[in-house]
Amino acid sequence: MHKVIPFNRPAITGNEILFIQQVLDSGQLSGNGRFTKHCQSWLEKNIYCNKAFLTTSCTAALEMSGILMDLQPGDEVIMPSYTFVSTANAFVLRGAIPVFVDIRPDTLNLDESKIEAAITANTKAIAPVHYAGVGCEMDAILEIAQQHQLWVVEDAAQAISSTYKGKPLGSFGQLATLSFHETKNLTSGEGGALLVNYPGWAERAEILWEKGTNRSQFIRGQVDKYTWVDVGSSYLLSDINAAVLWAQLEVCDRITQRRLEIWHQYHQAFIDLEAQNKLRRPIVPQHCQHNAHMYYLLLPSLATRTAFIDALKQQGIQTVFHYIPLHSSPAGKKYGRSTADLVHTEALSERLVRLPLWFGMTDNDVNQVIQAAINYLAA
Repeated sequence: MHKVIPFNRPAITGNEILFIQQVLDSGQLSGNGRFTKHCQSWLEKNIYCNKAFLTTSCTAALEMSGILMDLQPGDEVIMPSYTFVSTANAFVLRGAIPVFVDIRPDTLNLDESKIEAAITANTKAIAPVHYAGVGCEMDAILEIAQQHQLWVVEDAAQAISSTYKGKPLGSFGQLATLSFHETKNLTSGEGGALLVNYPGWAERAEILWEKGTNRSQFIRGQVDKYTWVDVGSSYLLSDINAAVLWAQLEVCDRITQRRLEIWHQYHQAFIDLEAQNKLRRPIVPQHCQHNAHMYYLLLPSLATRTAFIDALKQQGIQTVFHYIPLHSSPAGKKYGRSTADLVHTEALSERLVRLPLWFGMTDNDVNQVIQAAINYLAA
């Protein structure tokens, strides 16, 4: 009987219950408490951002970024079609139009060479997504943005602890967003963060985060009362969730290291099958250090992928595909527009399959997945 191996299991480090109890004992369960401040300070120190705000999700952080960029109906935001719905939806809520551009065939990231052709008089921003924790070509993207006076908001949902040319992802754009959903390397259950790198937006971001009030200024004694001063919403993560996240941030390096060990076990195991053209392994440019957010294989066809997922499921191993391209979705067709043929987006999205990868996986678990995959694909 094979051991059941799920695709994901949230990381548990050991101090989560202790820190949650401390929040319960403190009497302050809502956001912006002690653990919120710990987490935000850690992000500011380790990602080199000007200001970090814990949010209820990466989606909420993206929505905040749309407000800070002052997106208006008809404004356009360039992004990959191969991404999660939140990347587009956050801007559609502002009346903006997502403009879908093809991905690179190597990293599956936004193809920077396709951006300029997508720019119009209505373009306001570029939203690169660091797929699988591998950095987009940020030098080229920032240069294009500067030439055309566009904002850059990094969707770094999958990219905590990853770097591009030695600099942390999330520190390049005027804004960046992180996810701490249970499927991510570090988790608070549900949660995210907005990283503000453009200093002029930090004060307004705090107001949006506090439901459009200047409550934080009041608490710091900067004003004698607080009131409604701007638009905003309830974006704060509860301190209970922040306590869970702090238990993970404390051992972030250990979590990342174990994930990288698993990633490299997979990567080594599939060299021969790649040489036989049975699959393609992930490609990581030398100037990118990834965080082992996921390990995927590109199989020869949709039919092969479907059969592969079914075959491993029979052995108790859960493997999954990823995004349905947004440009082909009903809402994507309604709210967005696409550039020329998104050939790589369409072809690669049908062939990609993700293997189980989580902090608590044992070497035996990893070997079981490897053997099942090789046995099926080598047959």
